Amino acid sequence: MNPPLVGKVGASHPHPDGHAPLCLANAQLVLTDQVLTGRIIVQAGVVTDILEGDDVPPGAIDCRGDYVLPGLIELHTDNLERHIEPRPEVNWPHLPALVAHDAELASTGITTVFDALRVGSIHNNKARYKAYARDLATELLAARDAGYFRISHFLHLRAETCSDTLLEEMAEFGPEDRVGIVSLMDHTPGQRQFRDLHALKTYVAKKRGLSDADFDEHVANLKRLQRLYGAKHQAGAVAEANRYGATLASHDDTTAEQVETSQKLGAHFAEFPTTYEAALACRASGLAVMMGAPNIIRGMSHSGNVSAMELAKEGLLDIVSSDYVPSALLLSAFRLSDVWNDLPRAVSCVTANPAMAVGLTDRGRLALGLRGDVLRVTLAGDAPLIRGVWSQGHRVS
Repeated sequence: MNPPLVGKVGASHPHPDGHAPLCLANAQLVLTDQVLTGRIIVQAGVVTDILEGDDVPPGAIDCRGDYVLPGLIELHTDNLERHIEPRPEVNWPHLPALVAHDAELASTGITTVFDALRVGSIHNNKARYKAYARDLATELLAARDAGYFRISHFLHLRAETCSDTLLEEMAEFGPEDRVGIVSLMDHTPGQRQFRDLHALKTYVAKKRGLSDADFDEHVANLKRLQRLYGAKHQAGAVAEANRYGATLASHDDTTAEQVETSQKLGAHFAEFPTTYEAALACRASGLAVMMGAPNIIRGMSHSGNVSAMELAKEGLLDIVSSDYVPSALLLSAFRLSDVWNDLPRAVSCVTANPAMAVGLTDRGRLALGLRGDVLRVTLAGDAPLIRGVWSQGHRVS
């Protein structure tokens, strides 16, 4: 049973480490079904009090009417890859990159992240993608255990079925790695995200510096890999996700048939469906629909796929991911609130709904007994600005 949203748990007492309880008062608390003027208290890492009223007790932080939200939950971000390879073929030392990535996310209000790492490599052309996930995951988990991070990190393995070595790389992971998500990727040119080869060429050629001939070779090679390994890798990736105990996600579903396949494979949510047809099929199949925050803010997909705002207006949007712009996550929630005239519903797309999709029952809402992951937000016009971020009651930004 979920804990109650509003009330009081136990008596006030200091943290075991000597820190006083955190009290954010005179705030607009964004709960799952309402915005309540009140205060929230976090002790020993969890929410112990949610009380109505605008009074500010001694020792409390006066939020002066600012919003207080649950910490944002990010299920799919490529941001870590940007830190370890800030430019093509420029490899950055991993520990400083990990810590900088963590600090950047904390500064944007993200308090839980599933770091997306590619598994599945390509070795035999100029657009080769080398294996890196196992080594980087080991360093990430060690940094987490050492207490170097401000926020909560989990692993998300992006399983590239169109590759040479997917199953060998996935075999290097196990339940002890606490892989939270495995997403099924198929980037074969001419379908899903890259139905438009011109969009693929713009993306790959810019990132990898390919000539026209190099690009043609890259496309032919990917199609060859799909013919050789596609079905085997898809089945193997699903089996590995089950072995890890990870949540399975589909990626870039385009047709109702692809959604049906994803549902039968055991996917819990659909990352970035590319068409209205696919999003509608997800709703019928019980798959939560996740779209990218940059798509919401720009009003369009950078790949020419369906507009996330169009899906939101049709009631076909459940989860938002910052994708490649961490600061977009909070802004997207307030943009959705403008469309729906419902801030709690919009905030749930970046908090409660992603938590539910991956089985995290201890966070994602302002509720008694849940983690004290909270952020204070003020509005500058229509732009939400972060005034403070706390993870388990400790200020991290």
